Amino acid sequence: MMKPAFPSDIAFSAAVKAIQSAKGSRPMLEKMELTHGFRTKVDDELSQFVEQQRSLFLATASADGQPYIQHRGGPPGFLRVLGPTTLGFADYRGNRHYISEGNLSENAKAQLFLIDYMHQRRIKIWGKARVIADDPEMLARLMPESYRAKAEQAILFEIAAWDVNCPQHIPQRFDAEDVARALQARDERIAELETEIAQLRA
Repeated sequence: MMKPAFPSDIAFSAAVKAIQSAKGSRPMLEKMELTHGFRTKVDDELSQFVEQQRSLFLATASADGQPYIQHRGGPPGFLRVLGPTTLGFADYRGNRHYISEGNLSENAKAQLFLIDYMHQRRIKIWGKARVIADDPEMLARLMPESYRAKAEQAILFEIAAWDVNCPQHIPQRFDAEDVARALQARDERIAELETEIAQLRA
C-alpha cells in the first residue's frame, strides 16, 4: 500500500477531494496540507488535552464497513500517552456486547474523538486499535488509581494522524465536579469578605 502524500489523506480520499473541489474548499485545504496539515505524533498540545479527558468516543467498523461508535469514560487521565504515536486505556466491563472488540478483530482501522465541552475544543485521531487481553502489567499501568471499575482488557491505539477540529457549534458545558469546586471557592471567598467586613465594623 502506497504511503499517502499527506497525513490528511487518511481522511481526504479521492472522493472527498472531488467534493471539496466542487464546493470550492480544495485550494484552501491544499495550502493547509503544504503548511500546517494533520499531525502524526503526540506533541505537548495533544498530550495535555489527552490528560484532561474524562471521556472519549471510539469509532470502529466491521469488515463489511458497518460503523459503530462506543463511549468510554473514567477519571481525568484514564486515556494515557504511552509513546510518541501510542495511546492506551483500560477497557472496563460494560454491557458485554463486545461490538468494538469484534470489529477490531477483523478491521483494525479506528478513530478516537475527544471533546472538551468546557473550553469548546475537539480533537480527531485516526489510526489503528488493538485489544490486549492477557497483559496484567499493561492493564495495571492503564488502570486509574482508586477507580472503582472492573477492567477486562486494554485497548492500544496507534496514531496515523490527528487534527484539532473547529470549535463552532460545540455547546459549552461544565462537569458537576468543576462546578462544585467553583462554588466552593466562591463560598469560601464570600465568608472571608464577610469576616473582614465584620472586623472593620467592629
